[in-house]
Amino acid sequence: MQAHKKASEMTVKELAKYIDQSVLKPEFTQVEVIKYAQEGIDFGCATICINPASLDLVSKLVEGTDTGICVVCDFPFGLSTTNSKVKQAQEYCSNYKIQDLDIVANYGQLRTGNLTYVIEDLRRVVEVCHRYGTHVKVIIETDSLTIDQVKAGTKCAVSAGADFIKSSTGFFTGGPGVGASKEVVLAMMEAGEGKIKVKGSGGIRTREHFLDLIDLGIDRMGIGYRSTPVVLCCTAEEAKLMK
Repeated sequence: MQAHKKASEMTVKELAKYIDQSVLKPEFTQVEVIKYAQEGIDFGCATICINPASLDLVSKLVEGTDTGICVVCDFPFGLSTTNSKVKQAQEYCSNYKIQDLDIVANYGQLRTGNLTYVIEDLRRVVEVCHRYGTHVKVIIETDSLTIDQVKAGTKCAVSAGADFIKSSTGFFTGGPGVGASKEVVLAMMEAGEGKIKVKGSGGIRTREHFLDLIDLGIDRMGIGYRSTPVVLCCTAEEAKLMK
């Protein structure tokens, strides 16, 4: 999505709508989940990205706000059976008001070249989510892939009917650690041919990178709870006062 003006000219409120604030650390206490989710709400982020175990807590926090819920599914490996993924998505979407569901593609199968498997695995999850009006973002863990595989994974997500292609979980180790680099984001955009939105995630920790990706035409970004105030150049309390 090409923005209507330069990112550097946008207000904090406009910039925050590009952000899914990540509150995904498995060691978080419930107090920490509430704290960082509330900060994302105060910033005015598009969604709070959470693990399924946090749905009860965060659903209450976002009620009546302009911030939605993004729940991860089969995270962070994407290695459950297709039937298990479908059941997970069904449970989350039928019991909670979920704006987005981020599903991890089986990127081992993607790297193997079993694209038909990848597409069908994702398509069945997409079908469930769309019945509930939930958007689906497909994570392909780009640090594990070549650029050609990134493009192939993007095309798989398009074929499966997904709404977004997403670069990283933020939990992958052993790769280059570039996350949502300009090269990766451009590859997803090129392969998507305007048929799918693009979410960058992983390594977006500076305001410069954040603004550059908006100007590039990205649609959404996964930002860690520590980095949101950095890329927005304000605290949650300051952002709240600006509304």
